Amino acid sequence: MSDTIDETLEKWKEKTEGIELPVNFKILGCKGTIVTGEDGKRHIELECKTKSHRDEAAAIFEEEIILRVNPKVVLEELAPEPVTER
Repeated sequence: MSDTIDETLEKWKEKTEGIELPVNFKILGCKGTIVTGEDGKRHIELECKTKSHRDEAAAIFEEEIILRVNPKVVLEELAPEPVTER
């Protein structure tokens, strides 16, 4: 018999306890940071290279965002994007 999603998540939590997940990521020419406020709530802040990068990221977040649980996903630091002058 297969586990329920809650049982699977609990097992994953036990396996990953103590592992510090990254708090920075890159998306669409923007650097994202997960920030914890004084109230203990977390949110995402994006710093973008251009207004068009910011607008594109905002449009995607507003249109639709899909969140999936995949315990097999590889979490690794991404190489910095090369800086290009425009």
